[in-house]
Formats: sequence, C-alpha cells, structure tokens
Amino acid sequence: MLPALVRSLRLLITLIALLALAGCGGDDGGAESEAKATPTESAPQSAPETTEVGCQKVDKPESKGEGKLPKPTLELDPAKSYTATIATSCGDFEIALDVKRAPKTTASFVSLAREGFFDATSFHRIIRGFVVQGGDPLGTGLGGPGYTVVEAPPKSLRYTRGVVAMAKGGTEPPGASGSQFFVVTGEDVGLPPDYALVGTIAGGQEVVDTIGVVATDGTDMPVDPVVVESVEITEG
Repeated sequence: MLPALVRSLRLLITLIALLALAGCGGDDGGAESEAKATPTESAPQSAPETTEVGCQKVDKPESKGEGKLPKPTLELDPAKSYTATIATSCGDFEIALDVKRAPKTTASFVSLAREGFFDATSFHRIIRGFVVQGGDPLGTGLGGPGYTVVEAPPKSLRYTRGVVAMAKGGTEPPGASGSQFFVVTGEDVGLPPDYALVGTIAGGQEVVDTIGVVATDGTDMPVDPVVVESVEITEG
C-alpha cells in the first residue's frame, strides 16, 4: 500500500507542476489555461540553501503591455557560442544558449533580448525546489511577445537543475514558446520533454539559487519584486 501511495503522490505533484508552468506562449489565448499552484504543492525537490548573495530592494516594474512583435527571422550561427547575461536585482547569471539543439527557440530569445523586451520585467513565479519563471511583459504570467515559435525539444531532455526552457500555454503543442522562460532549481523536476529548450546556466548559479528561495505569496509571486534589469547577448 505504501509504495502505491508514494507513486500516486508523485504523479499528483508532477501534474500540479505541469499546470504551474502553463504560462502564455503567444497570442493564441493560451493564457486562459494558466493555473496557479502553491509552493508546497509544486515543489518535488527540497529547496536549496540560501546563499550569501543578497537581493536589492526595488520597486515592481510597471506593465509593459502585451507584446505586438512579428515573429523574428533571425538565424544564429551554430558554429558560434552565444551567452545571455541576465542582470537582476539579486545579481547576474549567465545562460549558455543551446543553438545546435534549439535553433529557433534560441534565435527568438536572442531577438527579444536585443529588442530590450526582457528589460524592466520581473520573475513573476517562483516555486522552491522547482523553477523560477520570468519574461512576461505584463508581470502577471499572462503576457507574451505577440507571436509563438514551435520547436520540439530533444526527446532525451531532462529538466534538471540549471536547465533553462520556455513556458507555454496548457493547450499549446510541445515546444511552443513566446517570451516566458524558466530556470529549473530542483535537481530533477520530472517534467516531460514538452518545454522548448533555451540552454543551461553557465555562471551565477548562486544567484539563481537565491532567487529560488525568496519569500512568495499564495500565487507564487515574490513578496518583494525580483527584477530583470537587462539581458545582454554575447557571441564568440
């Protein structure tokens, strides 16, 4: 009986986690399927310890309004390496973009970053031991850039600590994405390979860990805003 109960609880946690990642990928109404979950319901892993990196007290950014951008046509060079440096009110961290395995998704991310789309936005959903999620111009979990990119992630992809992927609406197909992204903070959160790959944390993991344990309210939104100040793309 006990093993069966444990399996049932794990399945329930995974289903709740999937709902927690249902952000708006584009402008097709996917936001209506968004569901909120409490940190205790959605955290399949124990939370990382708080680090010495601190967060600045900042004001919550004003809504930038729903995005109305056309789908980008940018193509990245797979022979080059691309890094996104995300400056936040809790410090900076870097994402090594996986251009070879996710050319469309990473190109969209780079286009948005170069447009300044992510600047002055916030991490609107933080679930301990699961993910930190941002990239919404509205700051509510309902916004997007005005377009949707669809690129199926690798079937072997596992959402382990430090993996960065894109959120999507619950009714959208696997690999759909807009502007909302998340960083996995649990060791392995057990999600199916439905969320478009962006890359992995290449530096500043301690900053991500700090963001991942800030105090949140009943909707998983930080009590004190965690703001994305800028996203800078470098290539080499």
